[in-house]
Amino acid sequence: MSAFDNGAHRRNEPAPALARLLADSALSRAALEACGFPVAIADARAKGHPITYANAAFEAAFGFRRDEVVGRPAITLLFPEDESAADMFRQAPARVEMRARRKDGGTVLVELSIGMVNDADGRLSHWVLAFADRSELARLREELRLLRALASAP
Repeated sequence: MSAFDNGAHRRNEPAPALARLLADSALSRAALEACGFPVAIADARAKGHPITYANAAFEAAFGFRRDEVVGRPAITLLFPEDESAADMFRQAPARVEMRARRKDGGTVLVELSIGMVNDADGRLSHWVLAFADRSELARLREELRLLRALASAP
């Protein structure tokens, strides 16, 4: 045993801090993957803010496979017709209601929650995009509005 090896870890085992970091990373990936709502992560530093991660719920909600979205800019992929979408990252952290495009060309009303992730130096590195489908809620509100209008008609 050398002066630098206190026997706490062997050559084939990661250092305790590294092991914790790897375990935390695996836990985070598993938690994101298990989420029942769509989540994507976009690179805040790269031009166009490309998507770097999308969970299974994102694939199900929007119809895109991960390999179809990773590397593509979130705005042009999901909000190509929305001129105000370019401002969404400047509003972060925020919750905004927007129409998002699915792979089949259809749109869905979503509440988009935009979170920020900073690196170890405190600089913005990524945005977390969490989506909640609000289409059914919008449909029910419209139906209620029509029913109220009918009820108040002479």
